[in-house]
Amino acid sequence: MIIVPAEEADLPRLLKFRHDTAIWLGAQGIDQWANPFPAEHILASIRAGEVFMVKTRPGVDAAATVTLDQDADERLWTAEERADPARYVHKLTVDREYAGTGLGSRILDWAGDRAAREGARWLRLDAWTTNPRLHAYYEAHGFDHVRTSKDPSVVSGWVAQRAAKHSAHGLVTSSDRISP
Repeated sequence: MIIVPAEEADLPRLLKFRHDTAIWLGAQGIDQWANPFPAEHILASIRAGEVFMVKTRPGVDAAATVTLDQDADERLWTAEERADPARYVHKLTVDREYAGTGLGSRILDWAGDRAAREGARWLRLDAWTTNPRLHAYYEAHGFDHVRTSKDPSVVSGWVAQRAAKHSAHGLVTSSDRISP
């Protein structure tokens, strides 16, 4: 599999990832991502080079996506934690066709590897507060639960981290432009 920076033309696919996942989660009684995410926010992340598409080969539809940035939500992370070098995983989504293949784990390892190469000490994330199955998934992949926010304005308030480290994740990073 290859991982490439997303382009503005990928926005419809990124929105579809969220929509499809929200439907799947809703069928399980989880309201995560039920409200549409602002397209402008995703576009800003694409333009900043923070959004990535995972593909089986050039020219095919994406199998997954992830955003990796330095955006530490002040409502979730303390000032001391935000001062520590870290990268943050957001919007990790795997197409249902690839569910159960270990792709999500490989993407987390890629993110941790990239974070380490960029000098970060931590790979961090936040997860939907009311999705214990997702919490267990992240803990099974080496993340330690730090806290759960009680702030009523935060829906994704379960936060966790693991050390950023080099990894043999098997994803080939490419900066080549690949059409969807």
